[in-house]
Amino acid sequence: MYSAETQVRVRYGETDKMGIVYYGNYPLYFEVGRTNLMREFNLTYRSIENNGIILPVTELQIKYHHPAVYDDLLTIKTTVPVMPSVKILFNYEIFNEDGKLVVTGNTTLIFMNNNTRKPTRPPDIFIEKIKPFFNP
Repeated sequence: MYSAETQVRVRYGETDKMGIVYYGNYPLYFEVGRTNLMREFNLTYRSIENNGIILPVTELQIKYHHPAVYDDLLTIKTTVPVMPSVKILFNYEIFNEDGKLVVTGNTTLIFMNNNTRKPTRPPDIFIEKIKPFFNP
């Protein structure tokens, strides 16, 4: 298992009239967590795409626990709980500054050949970097 944390501050434009984060913005926060986790491996979506592989999201689940509001500093904890194969699962927990759980969720992405649009194995460089976190 591998986890990474990053923080974002809620911007005014991400809230509704009540000052609460609009529910549709949480997938964007998930993406921030996901891309940060990959950067910790010195991998970016661009570097993976340059190898002819794309990573579309195929599943998204969200559970709302507590509202986040304008100017909250949110901590996004992103975890890869199982060794990726053709699919990669990311779990998320978002906490506010008081440590209160705001949202939990997960996304499933598929490694896909950009030319054929068919599922494929992750790039070898990706496997090399993440594999040590899943060996007993």
